[in-house]
Amino acid sequence: MSGFIPVDRQTQYLFPPSVDEWLPENHLARFIVEVIEQLDLSELTRAYRGRGSAAHHPAVLLGLLIYGYATGVPSSRKIERATYDSVAFRYIAANTHPDHDTLATFRRRFGAQLEQLFVQVLVLAREMGMLKVGKISVDGTKVKANASKHRALSWEHLVKIEKLLRDEVKQLLALAESEDRNNLPDGMNVPQEIARREERLAVMGEAKRKLEERARERDAAQQAEFDTKSARRDAQRKAGKKPRGKDPEPPTTGPQDKDQINLTDEQSRIMKVSGGGFEQCYNGQCAVDAGSMLIVATGVTQACNDKQQIKPMLAMLKSHEAELGKPEQLCADTGYFSAANVDACVEAGVEPMIAMGREAHYPGLLARFTEPEPLPDNEDADAVTQMAHRLKTLSGRADYALRKQTVEPVFGIIKHVMKFRQFLLRGVEKVRHEWNLVALAWNLKRMSTLNMA
Repeated sequence: MSGFIPVDRQTQYLFPPSVDEWLPENHLARFIVEVIEQLDLSELTRAYRGRGSAAHHPAVLLGLLIYGYATGVPSSRKIERATYDSVAFRYIAANTHPDHDTLATFRRRFGAQLEQLFVQVLVLAREMGMLKVGKISVDGTKVKANASKHRALSWEHLVKIEKLLRDEVKQLLALAESEDRNNLPDGMNVPQEIARREERLAVMGEAKRKLEERARERDAAQQAEFDTKSARRDAQRKAGKKPRGKDPEPPTTGPQDKDQINLTDEQSRIMKVSGGGFEQCYNGQCAVDAGSMLIVATGVTQACNDKQQIKPMLAMLKSHEAELGKPEQLCADTGYFSAANVDACVEAGVEPMIAMGREAHYPGLLARFTEPEPLPDNEDADAVTQMAHRLKTLSGRADYALRKQTVEPVFGIIKHVMKFRQFLLRGVEKVRHEWNLVALAWNLKRMSTLNMA
């Protein structure tokens, strides 16, 4: 029947096909390849000694990983399969097929070097006119670790299981020494059962040792905090002032019953996640530029809350200041608020806009259009008071409102469009490198969109 496009899978190409013809001009894969060609990969290429068989070029492996994370295919096995099945992956790989071991090894081996490429991409974005670091929004999101929460054991449970295993070993040793072995259950091999329990006891002992080490570090920090508070209250008493509130209680030392460790990834932590429930997670941090929605700094912490993350983020922004510029303002939600964090922003020359508490969703009609009374001129207000006043002004409310439409959509796209909801690597250092790779993929995805605008 005429009117249909002919279907012919047998005729050979009259000319050799070119991979450059496989994708449309504005395709994300093309953009990623073009950006990588402009990066300085000399630190990666120098790491290859040139012995043995020829290696895949770092530009190819990097492009495959970035495109994989950007399109929801971070698994090295799936990327290897996609170099056969997907036109975009075949284009990036130039019709070669790196195996999954090569891709996984590259990701683990060059995590630290990829952090430098993250900055290079931001510099390129700035040169292209996409990035002008000004107003920054900081937030964190819980991302599942590559470990099950069911592999987590508390100190209380460890002690209980350890006692149970020791009792079973004694019982098995008594059976082994017994003259009457005919009453043993069918299939029981006493030496194997003893060895299995001794192996588990060794694992439990190592887990207890690590929990004790964590407890010592926590005790030292809590004791230092207690000493500081006590010294401040003693100084107030000597000055004739009555300290407010109750005296701080001395910290409890040693492992607590609820202290937990995961036997698969010991550096991950049980964290409360949005929607309810608890998961084995890491807390991924991002600083996002309000104008471009590009991630300008990243971090990963084992802490469940965000209270201690402002200073590390300011330090990272400071380290990139020469290449990217200095931020003018930092917005964050109430989870980041403390007087110390406000002072840290002021000392860094960044205007703090950190929420001091939850506000009503529907303020009064006039409240939306009313400026607060100015601060008294004769009052030397501290940084927190000045910030609180600034947050109530019309311009301050408008600046803080940018936070929800800046950093939260980035996390939403990373989790639901790029489908990155769980780390593949284990250990906080490797997870930090992988989170940086996720941010790098987001930035290139965002830059591709801005480039077409």
